[in-house]
Amino acid sequence: MTDCIFCKIANGEVPAVKIWENKDFFASLDINPMNPGHTLVIPKKHNDYLFDLSDREYVELMLHAKFIAKKLKEKLNPKRIGMIVEGFAVPHVHIHLIPLNHGEELNFSRAKPASPEELNKMKEKIKK
Repeated sequence: MTDCIFCKIANGEVPAVKIWENKDFFASLDINPMNPGHTLVIPKKHNDYLFDLSDREYVELMLHAKFIAKKLKEKLNPKRIGMIVEGFAVPHVHIHLIPLNHGEELNFSRAKPASPEELNKMKEKIKK
C-alpha cells in the first residue's frame, strides 16, 4: 500500500528508530510515546486488521511482541509492559508495547511527541 507509513518504513522509504528487525517484522520506537520506550511491533506485510492475519502471521506477531516486551522490561525496569492493538490511527496491523508503572498510564491522551535525540537515546538504552 503506497500511502501507508508503516509500509514506507518497512520498505526503507521513511526513517524510523528501529530497535529490532527480521525479514518479516520490525519493532520501532513510537514517535508519540505514552511513556519512554513505547514501542510498536509491526509486520512488514500490509494488512489493516489483526484478525485478518493468517494463524501463522498472528502467532509470529505475538511471539515477537513477547520477545520485545521482555527486552523492554529487562532494560527499562517498569512494573509491567502494557499492550494495545487498535489500528485506527494507522490502518496497518501493529502492537503497541508500553512500559507501565501504573494502570492509568495506558492512555493515548498521554502521548507526547518525542525528539529524535530522545528516541535515539532510548534506542541505545534498549539495544545495549
